[in-house]
Amino acid sequence: MKNILTLLTILFFSITAYSQSIFSKWPALDEYHKVMAQTFHPSEDGNLEPIKKRSGELKTQAGLVAKSTIPTDFDSPAIRKAVKHLNKDSKALDKVIQSNKATDPQITKSLAALHDVFHDVVGLCKDEKH
Repeated sequence: MKNILTLLTILFFSITAYSQSIFSKWPALDEYHKVMAQTFHPSEDGNLEPIKKRSGELKTQAGLVAKSTIPTDFDSPAIRKAVKHLNKDSKALDKVIQSNKATDPQITKSLAALHDVFHDVVGLCKDEKH
């Protein structure tokens, strides 16, 4: 049991360190990540006020990611496609929130899907095959 705990701890810190490396190399993605974290995690507990108040900021940050230069280490057609998806879906989420026509379950579902797209971008950055 102690060996499993040690292995999990090492794995956690390795993943965290690599993620920090991604964000230090791609500051625009780091800024997006900050807003995503501050809006998504409260939604997991049913608190949608942060995303309702900051959807425009999330949209703006996604636009900055899309306009930023993708670090050479990460640049690939798959990442460029995922970044376009992130930008498009961030705009769509802001639009539906600003319309005041979306239900809380719809917002929660859309934000969760957007969070998945964000993790797709980060995951692609970790893929060493490109």
